[in-house]
Amino acid sequence: MEAIVQLKVSLNGTKPPIWRRVLVRKQTTFYELHLIIQTVMGWQNYHLYEFRIHGYQIGMPLNEADDFFFDSDKIIDATEISLGSVLPETKEKFTYEYDFGDGWKHTIIAEKFLPADPAIRYPTCVGGKLKCPPEDCGGVYGYYHLLEVLSNKRHPERKGMLEWLGGPIDPSYFNLDEVNGLLKKIKL
Repeated sequence: MEAIVQLKVSLNGTKPPIWRRVLVRKQTTFYELHLIIQTVMGWQNYHLYEFRIHGYQIGMPLNEADDFFFDSDKIIDATEISLGSVLPETKEKFTYEYDFGDGWKHTIIAEKFLPADPAIRYPTCVGGKLKCPPEDCGGVYGYYHLLEVLSNKRHPERKGMLEWLGGPIDPSYFNLDEVNGLLKKIKL
């Protein structure tokens, strides 16, 4: 029977924690996992990413221009390696970093393996808390600064930040049905 992995993805440095719990097929590639995380966390896939597990760096294949900044010999192509090939057991922890400028670091825990349920379309999100920070807001520090500015109606930066965001945001917002609707739209 096909194996499913239950993963908990937590955005490091956030209090209370911003997290998502997802069920994915064990043969999911790390590139597909990247797309799943982008979707469930609310990121927009504008930036580079990297997974680190068991000493491996897994990410996008690099072109010659990128070789100047990255040691491409150490990066495994995320389209060519699956979760099942590096997750021998549960309780494994690994990291995912998105947007090396803002440094959105996530801890991922393989919580358990499950048999596939034919009634469920995978991947699926089964839980989560809080809204993900907006792209390019300056990392965790920048996000909390943004929330502080937005909460102060007299703050001189508030109007500009609201315009940049396109309106106010609710940091406590998380809608499981909405996230799963978005997951159904990604092509894996």
